[in-house]
Amino acid sequence: MKIGIIVAMDKELAQLQSLFNDGNVRVEKCGIGKVNAALGAQRMINEFHPDMIISSGCAGGNGDDIDIQDVVVSSELVYHDVYCGTAIDDTTVYGQVQGLPARIAADPTLLAKAKALQCGVKIHAGLIATGDWFVDSKEKMREIVGHFPEAKAVDMESCAIAQTCYINKVPFISFRVVSDLPLRDTHASQYHNFWDTVALHSFQVTKTFVESLYE
Repeated sequence: MKIGIIVAMDKELAQLQSLFNDGNVRVEKCGIGKVNAALGAQRMINEFHPDMIISSGCAGGNGDDIDIQDVVVSSELVYHDVYCGTAIDDTTVYGQVQGLPARIAADPTLLAKAKALQCGVKIHAGLIATGDWFVDSKEKMREIVGHFPEAKAVDMESCAIAQTCYINKVPFISFRVVSDLPLRDTHASQYHNFWDTVALHSFQVTKTFVESLYE
Protein backbone atom coordinates (compact mmCIF):
# COMPACT_ATOMS: atom_id res chain seq x y z
CA MET A 1 0.00 0.00 0.00
CA LYS A 2 1.37 3.40 -1.01
CA ILE A 3 0.36 6.38 1.10
CA GLY A 4 0.91 10.00 0.15
CA ILE A 5 0.94 12.68 2.85
CA ILE A 6 0.74 16.33 1.84
CA VAL A 7 1.60 19.27 4.08
CA ALA A 8 1.74 22.98 3.37
CA MET A 9 4.76 24.29 5.28
CA ASP A 10 8.39 23.47 6.04
CA LYS A 11 7.61 23.20 9.76
CA GLU A 12 5.02 20.52 9.08
CA LEU A 13 7.26 18.75 6.57
CA ALA A 14 10.18 18.50 8.98
CA GLN A 15 8.06 17.15 11.80
CA LEU A 16 6.22 14.56 9.73
CA GLN A 17 9.22 13.39 7.71
CA SER A 18 10.95 12.60 10.99
CA LEU A 19 8.15 10.12 11.79
CA PHE A 20 8.31 8.04 8.60
CA ASN A 21 11.13 6.00 7.05
CA ASP A 22 9.02 3.61 4.98
CA GLY A 23 9.45 3.91 1.23
CA ASN A 24 5.74 3.25 0.80
CA VAL A 25 4.92 6.49 2.66
CA ARG A 26 5.88 9.74 0.95
CA VAL A 27 5.58 13.11 2.69
CA GLU A 28 5.67 16.17 0.43
CA LYS A 29 5.19 19.91 0.88
CA CYS A 30 2.76 21.61 -1.49
CA GLY A 31 2.97 25.20 -0.26
CA ILE A 32 0.28 27.38 1.28
CA GLY A 33 -3.12 27.94 -0.31
CA LYS A 34 -5.58 26.23 -2.62
CA VAL A 35 -3.67 26.44 -5.91
CA ASN A 36 -0.45 25.12 -4.36
CA ALA A 37 -2.44 22.37 -2.64
CA ALA A 38 -4.12 21.21 -5.86
CA LEU A 39 -0.84 21.29 -7.79
CA GLY A 40 0.92 19.36 -5.04
CA ALA A 41 -1.81 16.73 -4.93
CA GLN A 42 -1.78 16.25 -8.70
CA ARG A 43 2.01 15.97 -8.69
CA MET A 44 1.81 13.37 -5.91
CA ILE A 45 -0.76 11.37 -7.90
CA ASN A 46 1.16 11.58 -11.18
CA GLU A 47 4.58 10.72 -9.77
CA PHE A 48 3.93 8.46 -6.76
CA HIS A 49 0.59 6.84 -7.71
CA PRO A 50 -0.59 6.51 -4.09
CA ASP A 51 -3.44 4.28 -3.02
CA MET A 52 -4.64 7.13 -0.81
CA ILE A 53 -3.70 10.67 0.15
CA ILE A 54 -3.69 12.25 3.60
CA SER A 55 -3.65 15.99 4.15
CA SER A 56 -1.89 16.75 7.41
CA GLY A 57 -1.16 20.04 9.11
CA CYS A 58 -2.62 22.62 11.42
CA ALA A 59 -5.85 24.60 11.35
CA GLY A 60 -7.90 27.06 13.30
CA GLY A 61 -10.54 25.35 15.42
CA ASN A 62 -14.19 26.20 15.92
CA GLY A 63 -16.69 25.06 18.51
CA ASP A 64 -17.05 24.96 22.27
CA ASP A 65 -15.84 21.36 22.33
CA ILE A 66 -12.59 22.09 20.44
CA ASP A 67 -9.30 22.83 22.18
CA ILE A 68 -5.75 23.50 21.03
CA GLN A 69 -3.93 20.26 20.21
CA ASP A 70 -7.17 18.42 19.44
CA VAL A 71 -7.28 16.87 15.98
CA VAL A 72 -10.08 17.37 13.47
CA VAL A 73 -10.51 14.63 10.91
CA SER A 74 -12.52 15.52 7.83
CA SER A 75 -15.91 13.93 7.42
CA GLU A 76 -16.68 16.51 4.74
CA LEU A 77 -14.84 19.40 3.12
CA VAL A 78 -16.05 22.67 1.64
CA TYR A 79 -14.69 26.00 0.40
CA HIS A 80 -15.55 28.97 2.56
CA ASP A 81 -14.52 31.50 -0.10
CA VAL A 82 -16.24 30.14 -3.23
CA TYR A 83 -19.57 31.31 -4.62
CA CYS A 84 -20.50 30.61 -8.23
CA GLY A 85 -23.82 32.46 -8.14
CA THR A 86 -27.16 31.36 -9.53
CA ALA A 87 -27.19 32.93 -13.00
CA ILE A 88 -26.38 29.65 -14.77
CA ASP A 89 -27.33 27.01 -12.20
CA ASP A 90 -29.71 27.97 -9.41
CA THR A 91 -29.01 24.74 -7.50
CA THR A 92 -25.38 25.61 -6.72
CA VAL A 93 -24.92 26.62 -3.08
CA TYR A 94 -22.38 28.79 -1.32
CA GLY A 95 -19.03 26.99 -1.06
CA GLN A 96 -19.69 24.72 -4.04
CA VAL A 97 -17.80 24.67 -7.31
CA GLN A 98 -20.27 24.10 -10.14
CA GLY A 99 -20.10 20.52 -11.36
CA LEU A 100 -18.72 19.19 -8.07
CA PRO A 101 -20.57 18.04 -4.94
CA ALA A 102 -21.65 20.79 -2.54
CA ARG A 103 -19.37 19.07 -0.06
CA ILE A 104 -16.66 16.54 -0.76
CA ALA A 105 -16.88 13.57 1.56
CA ALA A 106 -13.83 11.87 2.99
CA ASP A 107 -13.33 8.23 2.11
CA PRO A 108 -15.72 6.34 4.45
CA THR A 109 -13.31 3.50 5.20
CA LEU A 110 -10.52 5.90 6.11
CA LEU A 111 -12.93 7.98 8.19
CA ALA A 112 -14.08 4.95 10.17
CA LYS A 113 -10.44 4.04 10.86
CA ALA A 114 -9.67 7.59 11.98
CA LYS A 115 -12.65 7.77 14.34
CA ALA A 116 -11.58 4.50 15.98
CA LEU A 117 -8.04 5.67 16.77
CA GLN A 118 -6.86 5.39 20.37
CA CYS A 119 -3.85 7.68 20.63
CA GLY A 120 -4.25 9.89 23.68
CA VAL A 121 -5.39 12.90 21.63
CA LYS A 122 -8.99 14.04 21.33
CA ILE A 123 -10.20 13.49 17.75
CA HIS A 124 -13.25 15.23 16.30
CA ALA A 125 -14.83 14.15 13.01
CA GLY A 126 -16.48 17.01 11.19
CA LEU A 127 -16.55 19.60 8.44
CA ILE A 128 -13.32 21.32 7.40
CA ALA A 129 -13.73 24.64 5.58
CA THR A 130 -10.92 25.74 3.27
CA GLY A 131 -10.08 29.11 1.78
CA ASP A 132 -7.27 31.48 0.89
CA TRP A 133 -7.41 33.35 4.19
CA PHE A 134 -5.12 33.08 7.17
CA VAL A 135 -7.75 33.57 9.85
CA ASP A 136 -6.07 35.95 12.27
CA SER A 137 -9.10 37.80 13.59
CA LYS A 138 -12.42 37.02 15.20
CA GLU A 139 -14.17 38.95 12.45
CA LYS A 140 -12.83 36.66 9.72
CA MET A 141 -13.78 33.55 11.68
CA ARG A 142 -17.28 34.88 12.37
CA GLU A 143 -17.80 35.42 8.64
CA ILE A 144 -16.78 31.83 7.87
CA VAL A 145 -18.88 30.21 10.59
CA GLY A 146 -21.77 32.42 9.55
CA HIS A 147 -21.89 30.31 6.39
CA PHE A 148 -20.74 27.05 8.01
CA PRO A 149 -21.57 27.06 11.73
CA GLU A 150 -20.90 23.33 12.00
CA ALA A 151 -17.31 23.62 10.74
CA LYS A 152 -14.83 22.12 13.19
CA ALA A 153 -11.71 23.50 11.51
CA VAL A 154 -10.67 26.13 8.98
CA ASP A 155 -7.55 25.75 6.84
CA MET A 156 -6.06 26.79 3.50
CA GLU A 157 -5.47 23.48 1.66
CA SER A 158 -7.63 20.47 2.59
CA CYS A 159 -10.61 20.95 0.27
CA ALA A 160 -8.37 21.69 -2.71
CA ILE A 161 -6.52 18.42 -2.13
CA ALA A 162 -9.87 16.67 -1.65
CA GLN A 163 -11.16 18.08 -4.95
CA THR A 164 -8.06 16.86 -6.79
CA CYS A 165 -8.40 13.41 -5.24
CA TYR A 166 -12.13 13.33 -6.05
CA ILE A 167 -11.43 14.07 -9.72
CA ASN A 168 -8.66 11.45 -9.82
CA LYS A 169 -10.66 8.88 -7.80
CA VAL A 170 -8.02 8.62 -5.08
CA PRO A 171 -9.26 7.99 -1.50
CA PHE A 172 -8.63 11.01 0.71
CA ILE A 173 -8.81 12.16 4.30
CA SER A 174 -7.52 15.19 6.19
CA PHE A 175 -6.09 15.42 9.70
CA ARG A 176 -5.80 18.94 11.09
CA VAL A 177 -4.21 19.67 14.44
CA VAL A 178 -5.91 22.64 16.10
CA SER A 179 -3.23 25.28 16.49
CA ASP A 180 -5.45 28.17 17.53
CA LEU A 181 -9.06 29.14 18.25
CA PRO A 182 -9.68 32.42 16.42
CA LEU A 183 -12.94 33.18 18.23
CA ARG A 184 -11.10 32.97 21.56
CA ASP A 185 -7.83 34.60 20.51
CA THR A 186 -6.43 37.89 19.25
CA HIS A 187 -3.53 38.49 16.85
CA ALA A 188 -2.96 34.73 16.29
CA SER A 189 -0.83 34.47 19.44
CA GLN A 190 -2.06 30.94 20.08
CA TYR A 191 -0.88 29.90 16.61
CA HIS A 192 2.67 31.08 17.21
CA ASN A 193 2.84 29.46 20.65
CA PHE A 194 1.60 26.20 19.16
CA TRP A 195 4.77 25.70 17.14
CA ASP A 196 6.91 26.27 20.21
CA THR A 197 5.09 23.84 22.47
CA VAL A 198 2.80 21.11 21.17
CA ALA A 199 3.08 20.54 17.41
CA LEU A 200 5.30 17.47 17.34
CA HIS A 201 3.19 15.50 19.82
CA SER A 202 0.07 16.27 17.82
CA PHE A 203 1.47 15.06 14.49
CA GLN A 204 1.93 11.64 16.07
CA VAL A 205 -1.78 11.14 15.36
CA THR A 206 -1.06 10.98 11.63
CA LYS A 207 1.65 8.40 12.29
CA THR A 208 -0.71 6.31 14.43
CA PHE A 209 -3.34 6.45 11.70
CA VAL A 210 -0.90 5.30 9.01
CA GLU A 211 0.23 2.43 11.23
CA SER A 212 -3.42 1.39 11.72
CA LEU A 213 -3.82 1.02 7.95
CA TYR A 214 -1.28 -1.82 7.93
CA GLU A 215 -2.95 -3.78 10.74
